[in-house]
Amino acid sequence: MLETESTSAASTAVQQSPRKVSESQSEMTEIILPNDTNTLGNLLGGRLMHFIDLVGAMAAYRHSRTHVVTAAMDHIDFIQPVHVGDLLILKSSVNRAFSKSLEVGVKVWAENTQAGLYRHVASAYLVFVTVDPNGNPVRVPPLLPETEDEQRRYEGALRRRENREAESERRKRARQAPAGQGSVRPGR
Repeated sequence: MLETESTSAASTAVQQSPRKVSESQSEMTEIILPNDTNTLGNLLGGRLMHFIDLVGAMAAYRHSRTHVVTAAMDHIDFIQPVHVGDLLILKSSVNRAFSKSLEVGVKVWAENTQAGLYRHVASAYLVFVTVDPNGNPVRVPPLLPETEDEQRRYEGALRRRENREAESERRKRARQAPAGQGSVRPGR
């Protein structure tokens, strides 16, 4: 029993040691096929969001070394369409680790292999919550931003979190408002 406790304590200490951004960066590539597209031959937005969620979860999982669940897709910009035959290249990085959640940034490019051209087509921020196998929240190891760009993204993540919390509070107050004071009756 004592050996198990010391092994568990050592595992927890390793799990909570600060990690560099570079240790969890992830990348994936997909070829866009007709089944992934709309009637114009452009990648479906929901399919792109699925790919973004997957690569974001990879970085979150690598950083936390535990299960992660998507809590929010804070922001997504669809910049340009992605066409049948393009290669989709997605890269993710942890921007900031909070006590039991973390923000991951994802940047997406499309490669036209015939022309040899790359286009930035989307960017997104996602929030993941770390959980144990029973779904209980788990502490997140600290993040060590090393470069100027990593430090900028680290600071930006805090601002976005503060904005999410303020918006969540605003929505909560709106739901609790008496009829006629900010609440809207749903249409029929």
